[in-house]
Amino acid sequence: MIRKIVIALLRIFNLLVFRVKKIGEENISKEGPYIMCANHRSNWDPPILVASTKRLNYIMAKEELFKNNFIKWFAKKCCVFPVKRGKKDLESIKFSLKVLKEGNILTIFPEGTRNGMEKNGKAQNGAAFLALKTGVPVIPVGIQGKMKPFHKVILNYGKPLDYSEFKTTKPEKEILDKVSKDIMDNIIMLTEEKI
Repeated sequence: MIRKIVIALLRIFNLLVFRVKKIGEENISKEGPYIMCANHRSNWDPPILVASTKRLNYIMAKEELFKNNFIKWFAKKCCVFPVKRGKKDLESIKFSLKVLKEGNILTIFPEGTRNGMEKNGKAQNGAAFLALKTGVPVIPVGIQGKMKPFHKVILNYGKPLDYSEFKTTKPEKEILDKVSKDIMDNIIMLTEEKI
């Protein structure tokens, strides 16, 4: 109940403050698991994506955010869960697999940090690993806009990417890198698309 109230308030906030506009929402079917991958512009990305998705959407976020008790409480109500960056976080992986097994949406920011690609960073392999291990489709999302109050934010949802032909319990690094790059290339294309 608390989660529904928080999400409802976030939806109102999204409309009034960020004027969120959604493109390609029909690419998300009403059921079945998906791994949603978006570019990372600001700390507002997780709540904007949670409130903009009609289905239950769990979002992976850096564990540093959970040091503040209020943010920790708020995050849990919004289905945001922690991940240890730069490490093999088994607890986070197990939780992610559970989310997908239950048929929900799991959102990951492959850049691993805000504006990671602008900092010449390399896309992280977490999303690719989960996609290859489970065979679950990936939905790329391009977040456009200034991410400032009263400026329009556009969520551009792409068509699902199917990597099930490469499904394996132990993906090789070469394949992981290839799939990670493909996911990020699709996200970048959606961020640059004229709306």
